[in-house]
Amino acid sequence: MSITRDKISPGITVDIVQKQDQSSGKLTQGVVKRILTSSNFHPHGIKVELESGKIGRVQNII
Repeated sequence: MSITRDKISPGITVDIVQKQDQSSGKLTQGVVKRILTSSNFHPHGIKVELESGKIGRVQNII
């Protein structure tokens, strides 16, 4: 899993894992509102905020 920040932009649909779901691996799908990670890469995924207000790390781009 190595999705870089330059592949993510506001308005795209992604699957994220929220902090409380990291142990279970439960994914939440939504539309990116803003990107919270400033570096181009993060080992656990780029952190984003979805339009719904949920925050998590991107696991898949839909």
